[in-house]
Formats: sequence, structure tokens, C-alpha cells
Amino acid sequence: MGKAHGPPPLVHRTADFRGVNSPLLRDGAALSGLLLSAAGAAGLSTAQPPTVHELPRDGLAVVLLLELGHIVAHTLPARELILLDLLLPAGRDPQKAVDVFTRKLGASESRSGRLDRG
Repeated sequence: MGKAHGPPPLVHRTADFRGVNSPLLRDGAALSGLLLSAAGAAGLSTAQPPTVHELPRDGLAVVLLLELGHIVAHTLPARELILLDLLLPAGRDPQKAVDVFTRKLGASESRSGRLDRG
């Protein structure tokens, strides 16, 4: 097994937004636009347009694949919750992408985590 060289190539960031009382939780087109805005704010290049998946127990999963990584939003309307998952190239600021969601959602509570990957 080879040794890793240099800093980790990816950053994994999560953010949970609670108390989101918004039609956005069920609006795939609006969430797709929000993911694209978040990617743009962080200076990320997309690999393809966002895809929207309706979840069996209500809510959505919206996936935006990047040239390296992804941004995914899962909504749980019954819990007024959006879970955001970002896997980004190191050197990009994931907080810029999270801030797009923070400004738009008006969540009553949020929390986040970060992990270097690779």
C-alpha cells in the first residue's frame, strides 16, 4: 500500500437546517437552483445538471455532481429539516456553499461538521 502524499484532496462538509417551514422542502426545481447557486458561490464546476429524486416517505433528494465531488440536499418536510452533504476539492471553501442555504432558508437552527477525506 502506498503512502499518501500531501494534504487530503477532498473536504467533506455536512450541514443540518432545522425549523425550515418552507414550500422549498418539496420544490425540486427551486432546490436544484439553490444547489447550483451554492456551487457557483464556492467556485465549483458541475459535471451534469442536478437530479431530483422523490423519496418514498415524503421529501426529496437533490444531487448535483461536481467535476470532483458532489452537493446533495435531502429534505424531510414532516421534520422541517434539510440535510446538506458536500464533498469538495480541498482548497475550495465549503462555507460559501453552506452560506447560500443559510441565507435562503431562514432555519431556526443549524449545525455542521467537517472531515478531510482521501
